[in-house]
Amino acid sequence: MRLRVLGLVLAGGKGTRLYPLTKERAKPAVPFGGKYRIVDFVLSNFINSGIYSVYVLTQFKSQSLLQHLSEGWRFGSMLKNQFIIPVPAQMRSPSETWYQGTADAIFQNVNLIEQSDPHVVAIFGADHIYRMNIASMIEFHEHKRAQITVAAIPVPKQLASEFGVIETGLDGRIIGFHEKKPDAPTIPGDPGRVYASMGNYVFSTRTLLRELHDDANTADSTHDFGRDILPSLVGRAEMFAYDFQTNRIPGEPVDAAAYWRDVGTIDAYYEANMDLKAVSPELNLYNREWPLRTASYADPPAKFAFDDENRRGHAIDSIISAGCILSGGMVRNTVLFRNVKVHSGALVDDSLILDNCDIGRRSKIRRAILDKNVRIPEDTQIGYDPEHDRRLYHITESGLVVVKGNRTPVDLATVFV
Repeated sequence: MRLRVLGLVLAGGKGTRLYPLTKERAKPAVPFGGKYRIVDFVLSNFINSGIYSVYVLTQFKSQSLLQHLSEGWRFGSMLKNQFIIPVPAQMRSPSETWYQGTADAIFQNVNLIEQSDPHVVAIFGADHIYRMNIASMIEFHEHKRAQITVAAIPVPKQLASEFGVIETGLDGRIIGFHEKKPDAPTIPGDPGRVYASMGNYVFSTRTLLRELHDDANTADSTHDFGRDILPSLVGRAEMFAYDFQTNRIPGEPVDAAAYWRDVGTIDAYYEANMDLKAVSPELNLYNREWPLRTASYADPPAKFAFDDENRRGHAIDSIISAGCILSGGMVRNTVLFRNVKVHSGALVDDSLILDNCDIGRRSKIRRAILDKNVRIPEDTQIGYDPEHDRRLYHITESGLVVVKGNRTPVDLATVFV
């Protein structure tokens, strides 16, 4: 019997710690890696794993996300079990409220599960950077005859206070949950690490529906999987932890480490993007057997203009996306997203420059993130004078300067001089 799998993607979070990048967009819609959006990772994981029935549940500031899904994920066929469909918040609760937690988000869309009638439901978040063969997790779920399987990643025990920690027996059976406790139990046989929950779950459909209805009728519940439903199932359901480190991606070396990054803060987001510049990055975007899918834009190729001694457009240890023009400017250790213009004499170091930015002549940018559609005037310096930057821009604790984006793109007919 071929297993029917329904994917539900939770893509409605505010992403407040990523402000100001989330000022006008939901976290899953935040650009990443030059041409992608964060949501592209979970959707690519589903499609590459052979799971083609996926609902994307949205909520806060969803316009940018909905537009991206429309442009990049028009997926479907004549078959009813092949679709990727965004689902705006329907306010189906009796009090007609926004989603009150992850479990409530699923409960308010329980009709989608009932209509699809799957054997199992894969509930995944849309706010992490990772690759995962979800089919392997489902095989593990079936092999264990589990009712619930929770994806878990080993992390050093010193980080236990930053995660929801899963306590397991030797066979991987879940026997407890510990929310951000420094003394949380370590992995059996591995005293230096704990299992951190990745917030990705596989449920047998019957179990999921029963627990959602019970939770909805529990007055003092926060209606969250991690806080309410999963802890309540300990000891009364077959529940196992799936070790993410055992996950293998086609096209990758057998000994390749599983990649997962929580980009919940500006600094973490910056570091994850900068990881991509490595000669052999841990996250391989060039694996054709496991492609990272996204919208297909009609962008022209990147262009490097001029070859004069003091006016040469070039980039070193950087990612340069389609549509970029480096006109006599220098870019180092940087990710340029789509359609960025760097004018003569400009210098960009250790930065993320998002779509449609325009960096004027002789300007200098260092350790900064420029949101979409930012125009930097000539002779501007960012990242060199913290006190000056603090008066104009957002600065993180580590000193990263974040320049807020504009609602409209820069003039694409800019003449380079």
